[in-house]
Amino acid sequence: MGNENCCTTIESIITVDERGQMVLPKDIRQKAGIQSGDKLALVAHEKEGKICCITLMKINEFGPMVKNVLGPMLKDVLE
Repeated sequence: MGNENCCTTIESIITVDERGQMVLPKDIRQKAGIQSGDKLALVAHEKEGKICCITLMKINEFGPMVKNVLGPMLKDVLE
C-alpha cells in the first residue's frame, strides 16, 4: 500500500481570533466531508520542544490516516 495518491498542499490561510477560534473555509469542510457535530483530533508534532505542525483529522478516519498520512509527514519533520 503506497502513497501514490497522497499529496500535501496549503489549501487556505486562516486567522485565529482573540478567543483562539478559527474558521475552516466552507470549501475545505466540503472537500474533507466535515459536517456540524463531527469530532476532529488535533495532532501536534514537536521539534526541539516546540510545536511545528498541527494536523486536524476526523476521528472516524484517525486509525488508517496515522499510518498513511502522518508516517511520511513525521519522517520529513524529524529529518
